[in-house]
Amino acid sequence: MDHSFSFMPYWFKSSQHPDDIRIQDELKSSCELPRHIGIIMDGNGRWARLKGKSRVEGHVAGVESVRDIVEASRQLGISCLTIFTFSIENWKRPENEISALMRLLIRVLKRETRQLHDNNIRLHVIGDMQMLSDNVRTTLTETMELTKNNSAMTLNIALSYSGKWDLVQACRRIAEKAVAGSIAPETIDESVIDSFLSTASFPDPELLIRTSGEFRISNFMLWQSAYSEIYFTNTYWPDFRRTQLYEALRDFQNRERRFGQTSDQIDPKSFKRQA
Repeated sequence: MDHSFSFMPYWFKSSQHPDDIRIQDELKSSCELPRHIGIIMDGNGRWARLKGKSRVEGHVAGVESVRDIVEASRQLGISCLTIFTFSIENWKRPENEISALMRLLIRVLKRETRQLHDNNIRLHVIGDMQMLSDNVRTTLTETMELTKNNSAMTLNIALSYSGKWDLVQACRRIAEKAVAGSIAPETIDESVIDSFLSTASFPDPELLIRTSGEFRISNFMLWQSAYSEIYFTNTYWPDFRRTQLYEALRDFQNRERRFGQTSDQIDPKSFKRQA
């Protein structure tokens, strides 16, 4: 999988085009938008190859897409945006590519942290941070500390993350509590597992988007996406902008989310179906 390692917005536009405001108003008035969107940002390498560029240049190009999606999500009132930035499996990639990506991460964080903070966006990281270098951990920690009280939106970075890792670390922590006698095994249910996952403070993603034409979720939020609406697009991540996000949201709004119930049991106000 070819995640984007570029995740921070360059800048936020000082003005918004009237047509874009109209589209966003239509989306917000049509029916309820997802509170949490997860995105598997895929296709940077293939985009770069088509352009005759290096893979790292493809990751750099993805920065602009993230900027636009973060900005549009904040304008729409999305409370949490989680982007799959670097998986645990990605550590198997060539060392020179990983090194370049980590340098890019540090550079972008240092450059954009103030913009993130000024726009009232909280940065949060999920994943095995012990696998990261000291420099990366320090930079991430500083950004999270500065933005921890921001409330407009959470930009959740899945970094050195996998869904299986998340479930394993939750099970280990629950087992430790059970051995210590603070959790009785018979009381362990879905809500207990939820509370030990790295996403415990966020709602489950209602919408999961994957770019680049691949049809799999690649070990991303396996537990949390049990009832996510999944949207696949052939667009490579560097070409995925707010127009494509709006298409995904329209598709989401036209789906019937039953959660095991029948159509007749669903509150018609919670979704919109088109003939």
